[in-house]
Amino acid sequence: MIVRHPEKKHKPSNPIKKKPEWIRSRIFNSKEFFLTKKTVNQNGLKTVCQEANCPNITDCWSKKHATFLIMGDTCTRACAFCDVITGKPKPLDPLEPIKISEAIKKLNLKHVVITSVNRDDLDDGGSKHFYEVIKQTKKVNPNTTIEILTPDFLRKGESYKKVIESEPDVFNHNIETVPSLYRQVRPGSRYFASLELLKNVKIINKNIFTKSGLMVGFGEKKDEILQVMDDLRSASVDFLTIGQYLQPSVKHFPLQRYYHPKEFDELKKVALSKGFLLVSSSPLTRSSYHADEDFAALKKNRDSKFNATSFS
Repeated sequence: MIVRHPEKKHKPSNPIKKKPEWIRSRIFNSKEFFLTKKTVNQNGLKTVCQEANCPNITDCWSKKHATFLIMGDTCTRACAFCDVITGKPKPLDPLEPIKISEAIKKLNLKHVVITSVNRDDLDDGGSKHFYEVIKQTKKVNPNTTIEILTPDFLRKGESYKKVIESEPDVFNHNIETVPSLYRQVRPGSRYFASLELLKNVKIINKNIFTKSGLMVGFGEKKDEILQVMDDLRSASVDFLTIGQYLQPSVKHFPLQRYYHPKEFDELKKVALSKGFLLVSSSPLTRSSYHADEDFAALKKNRDSKFNATSFS
């Protein structure tokens, strides 16, 4: 039996709060769902949908949307909110770029999201592997737009530049929570390092959309959330996602409260007023949820902003 989180074994148990009526995942059993599942399993691929127990998996897979998880299923970090396995990862699969690109072709994806575990064990944090997956995907699927969700490449120098060199359409790196909670929620990461990464993507290639996500329910204060919004806009981030933290187990960080849908609506209004091109804010919002539709909206909003600026 695999112990998913050995580092949490001796932590105190935190009872999981009952979910309110507005947090309910719909169940889909369409043929598209089973086709997606079959394609993923036959190719020996990993998805964050499965590994992180995403609540939207049946919805997304029924639309043939899957967020591919590269570089294995084992993470070298131990974030207090995450359900991905923690431990010593296996060596990289040199055939993974081919497997991923062929799966995308079989599913006929117009937009794909590719993410990874943290690989602090690798000298470059896995940036070269990211590059190879993206380049192979472009080669096999020239009409597919590519969104990536990367780790922070902390203490890996300028290795992140290799990922930018592959020119994904969207570069996402999640800030996750407010600075005051980083040591408890995201102990292996640094808030300002994540901001710097997002800022540098825009400096190097202004045509790449940048995106970041924030979870709420850890005990953060509203003014802290607003400060994160300001920090992300200072880094020229285009797209912000805000979703409810759902505690995976009694050993994970204790959920403090559920936000009401109206609170998410209010946060969206505030974020848009700060200049984000797009904001997705709801209880079940996740980084890659409805990513294809959001990408289309991102392009439309940027074009509208450019045209408005040009004629003003």
